[in-house]
Amino acid sequence: MAEKTLKDAFYETLKDVYYAEKKSVQALKKSARAAQAPELKSAFTTHAEESATQVERLVQVFESIEKTARGKTCEAMQGLTSEMEEDLEDFGGTEASDDVLIGCAQAIEHYEIARYGTLKSWAQKLGYTEAAELLGQTLDEEKRTDTLLTQLAGGGAVAADAAPAPRARKK
Repeated sequence: MAEKTLKDAFYETLKDVYYAEKKSVQALKKSARAAQAPELKSAFTTHAEESATQVERLVQVFESIEKTARGKTCEAMQGLTSEMEEDLEDFGGTEASDDVLIGCAQAIEHYEIARYGTLKSWAQKLGYTEAAELLGQTLDEEKRTDTLLTQLAGGGAVAADAAPAPRARKK
């Protein structure tokens, strides 16, 4: 059996994150429907749109390394979305509902931040300049969304710079 390389790890992790991002879009749409506070509904709706753009960006990353865009089951994202489903059953429509949704969303964001950070670092190490740039854009968006969710969880005013950035146009 051939020895595995960082290129192999990059490709496998990219497939994992591609699957995860698609699941994230579904989870965000469901969260937007379940959220009670208008600001939270808006944040979830906006990030669902942004995440759809991130899926498109991942296709560009696959293309930049001359691989076919395809996902592989991401056990972590399946677990996170399953936990969200359970929490929605337990807390949906209650006073704690929005807080629980924010907690679930932040767990997903933190997973994505970790994965995109790793992929960006690996892309740089491998000399995948275009991939590193694209992954960096998504990493920045995920960090902004996490900041926004933290502000919403605290019940404070949302700073303009924490709001998701306008969607970037596809190259």
